[in-house]
Amino acid sequence: MQLTLGINTGFAVNRFPMPEEWVPLVSQEFGLHVVQLTADLINPSLPDDIIADQIHRIKKLCKIYDVEIRHTFTGAFTRVNHLAHPDPVVRDYWVKWFCRFVDISSELGARDMGSHPGIFSVFDNNDPDKKNERFEQLVQNWRHVAEYAAKKGLKYLTWEPMSISREMGETISEAQRIQKAFNVNMPIPMKLCLDVDHGDLASTDPRDTDPYSWIKALGKESPLLHIKQTTTNKGGHWPFIPAYNAQGKIVPEKLLSVLSDSGVQEMTLLLELSFKEREPFESRVIQDIKASVDFWKPFLNLSHL
Repeated sequence: MQLTLGINTGFAVNRFPMPEEWVPLVSQEFGLHVVQLTADLINPSLPDDIIADQIHRIKKLCKIYDVEIRHTFTGAFTRVNHLAHPDPVVRDYWVKWFCRFVDISSELGARDMGSHPGIFSVFDNNDPDKKNERFEQLVQNWRHVAEYAAKKGLKYLTWEPMSISREMGETISEAQRIQKAFNVNMPIPMKLCLDVDHGDLASTDPRDTDPYSWIKALGKESPLLHIKQTTTNKGGHWPFIPAYNAQGKIVPEKLLSVLSDSGVQEMTLLLELSFKEREPFESRVIQDIKASVDFWKPFLNLSHL
């Protein structure tokens, strides 16, 4: 089993927006070499000349600092309806948006591009017929994006199961259903980006809020795993520092054992940490990320080779 520790760039949004800031941080401060770049740092809606400049700078800095943009993903600013939007004109816009994100991902050398699958409106989610209709449209739109991604050389796309029905994949069984639907006549595979903090708290099945059960059921289809410290009541995006580890559910030895038992052969574990724009959290961002890397360092290969 080959596991690599990397980082999602959500921590950098509005804190370290310049490539000259976040790329050296990843390598020099955190000691990491693999990144999942979020669209918040290089939004596909930006003008082409700005995107081209950002890509040039990122690639140059990644070469200098030995950082690999292995994956890309949507972020906090793109937690919107996108391909599940009830307005077809808006959905069409987002198909084009994702295709532009594929361009960016390909130019940066990423293996894949991913997102939450889409978000239903309350009205659509509460109307079974509308929900089914919208889901079929969503699958078709992801197929369009996958066709484009295949031409651009991406190996696969990823989608992230969420925690409520509007955001999709909130239970293990629902995630399995969606995963099956996503892989009918897809030109490249749709794989999973699991998250140890997701799952429906309202579910009557305790497995749906147990990260280890998710991995047992779906780990083999998941090349990516968002990790952070979490509790039974879903604390959310905590760093791996003593105060949270004392009450948290994520134990490296147990996690790695379950990954191995589930048949995982290769996976990138991505630190997906967020920090409140409040003190003392704001001033501890770099310190707590470094501590989280040190916490995992004895268990994982920190090389991207």
